[in-house]
Amino acid sequence: MSQTLLSSQPDTDGVGRAEIEFQRLKSAVHEELIESLDLSVIGGMDQASLADEVRRLAGEACRDLGPRLPSRDRERMLRELEDEVFGLGPLEVLMQDPTISDILVNGPHEVFVERRGQLEPAGVVFADEQHVMRIIQRVVARVGRRIDEVSSMVDARLPDGSRVNAIIPPLALDGPKLSIRRFGTRPLTADDILANGGILPEMLEFLTAAVRARLSFLISGGTGAGKTTFLNALSAYIPASERLITIEDSAELILKHKHVVRLETRDANVEGAGLVTQRDLVRNSLRMRPDRILVGEVRGPEALDMLQAMNTGHEGSLTTIHANETRDALQRLEMMVAMTGLELPIPVVRQYIAAGIRLVVHLTRLQGGGRKITRISEIVAVENGAFHIEDIFGYRQTGVDSAGRAVGEFYSTGYRPACLERVRTSGVEVADAWFTPWVRAAETPQGDRESSDPTLPDSDAPGVAQ
Repeated sequence: MSQTLLSSQPDTDGVGRAEIEFQRLKSAVHEELIESLDLSVIGGMDQASLADEVRRLAGEACRDLGPRLPSRDRERMLRELEDEVFGLGPLEVLMQDPTISDILVNGPHEVFVERRGQLEPAGVVFADEQHVMRIIQRVVARVGRRIDEVSSMVDARLPDGSRVNAIIPPLALDGPKLSIRRFGTRPLTADDILANGGILPEMLEFLTAAVRARLSFLISGGTGAGKTTFLNALSAYIPASERLITIEDSAELILKHKHVVRLETRDANVEGAGLVTQRDLVRNSLRMRPDRILVGEVRGPEALDMLQAMNTGHEGSLTTIHANETRDALQRLEMMVAMTGLELPIPVVRQYIAAGIRLVVHLTRLQGGGRKITRISEIVAVENGAFHIEDIFGYRQTGVDSAGRAVGEFYSTGYRPACLERVRTSGVEVADAWFTPWVRAAETPQGDRESSDPTLPDSDAPGVAQ
């Protein structure tokens, strides 16, 4: 091992060779440290005592390195060895940074983060692919999942709520990959989204009125568009007297509501048993006396059960869906209903969708990372076998600013929603001025909190999302 550990010469990947050497040395010390732990003793230790024992052994190992580890690096080595034993190794420092919303490991020397909607090098590296695999295995083991050549990809959730996806060879051709979507402890509120310029007051007031009036929503958009975040924010306007059931593949919703039952799917075990799907949970939730059901994201045949719930006394239920735009969202919903195996005619499926879902809210992640509600539409009816959809509000991009961030304007189409009568009869106030035609420039605050705060994950371009 080179004694010039802090050489600044970069390797071919643009990562300092000194940093790679440091990680390799740390990895070797970590293996020695694990081997020196007396498993028969640490089994009875509490967390604090175990941490003290690890620090003691790490200190001894660092002293044994002598000149191979310059004194200026010893404190860092001790700190990072603790991260290797108890945390996520090189990623631990990134997990403590509140400005990071995504951590993307493409390889041991290729780690990126997203800050304020922009990808950038993370400035950390792993020793090698085995080092990456060790961290992946630790994450997966913590949540009772497994990952190996047979089961080569996994979704998991960290204790802080962060969502993790890992995929390894043979599915990942160039080595293991790890993606972490960060979630903070304080959910983004509707006022935060308003302050960030993601929506205008008239649009927000209309949507909150629709929530209180128990209109069912479909929230569509691309990956990272803000769907889950917006669903979370809207749920704050559901009356406190109602019982909510949330259903998710990986729990992300943090509802500020008195009466919430949270359900999460489960993968099959090693023997292939124990699988619990979203469809299983939606069906079971109907027996739990819900007032509203919130499905984090519909992806398959559970869409039919969700529509049945919306059509049989559970109005006001909310869900999200990946789609490029409003009509694409409805087409994807049709495909999901078809996945049930029931050979229902398309016009019948569309009637069922139109009867259950009244509004489609589309979010877009714009150039530069800003998120906007780019379209709010009403499903008016099904006419001649096709959806009759009317846009109520929208957003169009008009250009980019000097920083490369999208700029544009919100507008009202002047269409008066057919659902207004139901909103008013439910006792919710509605202002006629919301629906007069208007156009207003959208402000894009610098350092958009939705992009810089990990409490904000999930928005796209004028009427078009991923």
